[in-house]
Amino acid sequence: MITKKTIEKFRDLPTPFYYYDLDVLKETLDNLKLESSRTGFRLHYAVKANHNPRILNIISSFGLGADCVSWNEIDAAIKAGFNPSEIVFAGVGKSDREIINAIEAGIFCFNCESIPEMEVINEFAGKLHKNVNIALRINPLIDAHTHKYITTGIAESKFGINTWDLEVVLDRLSVLNNLNLIGIHFHVGSQITRLSVFKTLCTHINELQEWFSSRNADLKIINVGGGLGIDYENPPESPNFREYFSLLREFIDLKPGQEIHVEPGRSVVGQCGSLISRVLYIKNGSNTRFAIIDAGMTDLIRPALYQAYHKIENLTSEGELTRYDVVGPVCESSDTFAKYIELPETRRGDIIAIRSAGAYGEAMASRYNLRDLAPAVFSDVL
Repeated sequence: MITKKTIEKFRDLPTPFYYYDLDVLKETLDNLKLESSRTGFRLHYAVKANHNPRILNIISSFGLGADCVSWNEIDAAIKAGFNPSEIVFAGVGKSDREIINAIEAGIFCFNCESIPEMEVINEFAGKLHKNVNIALRINPLIDAHTHKYITTGIAESKFGINTWDLEVVLDRLSVLNNLNLIGIHFHVGSQITRLSVFKTLCTHINELQEWFSSRNADLKIINVGGGLGIDYENPPESPNFREYFSLLREFIDLKPGQEIHVEPGRSVVGQCGSLISRVLYIKNGSNTRFAIIDAGMTDLIRPALYQAYHKIENLTSEGELTRYDVVGPVCESSDTFAKYIELPETRRGDIIAIRSAGAYGEAMASRYNLRDLAPAVFSDVL
């Protein structure tokens, strides 16, 4: 909740900036830990959602592991207090240097997506006299019913190993002596709000469990990935972790000694962050009234890239509701946050909040047009 007292403090700060409500973050983490403790699931925070050092430090203090997709993410996680033995390294294109650094750091597991990748990891593990854990990321051929750019489990996706290739993969693994196959990994997509998608995933996992058992493959880890969405229309409402975890526990047939690992990202940090901006100009077009703000797609690219919805609020006006296109200053027509939305009558200098920006806001920021990177402001220092 952004209070009137907080809004008054916003007036004195240069914009744009990311505002992080740490009470919301900690309440979300408390809820996440409580619900996961009921099931015994192990959690790895997906660092790609938000890599702000202070955010990472708070998340690590709650005992989560980390899910990383680059060596720099692994390095940031370790510096923020995550234990390397709780870090998994995912990603379809790990470089040689990243693989070597991760092996030397002693991470928990590589999530592997192809035979060539496994061969390279095995080669470097041998040179370093190490045995490393791997899990096979398997393409479950499930439509996540989300934006095509964040649907990762369909046949056309670059991610994962197709099920019809698994026999060849196991044959190849039998001679890669520096690799320990400990589990299977999935990631259907991101911002998934239909829990039926995860129920379908559970069915596929159970079928694959039987396939691996028939080949005497001992799987200790079932990693269901992430993807649980948030409610962008009603910030800062927390995701329904209880229903999500209960579904996984009910519909995945675990074998003795197996663990379920989950990799939440957006659902952890999405609702704690807002992008705070200031109105530069009100411009009247032939049929459109534009509210031009000083934040742009360089600060929050989701609306431009995914046509994503974010709730937008004018924090400093109580005027009559009027329709606006809310746009940024970047020299691209795609630099638009919302079209034809109702805001209280808006004027130059008004403070605008773009909500639910804690995930994939700061993490995806760029300096296009040589714009400055927006700083982070935390609720406990205002």
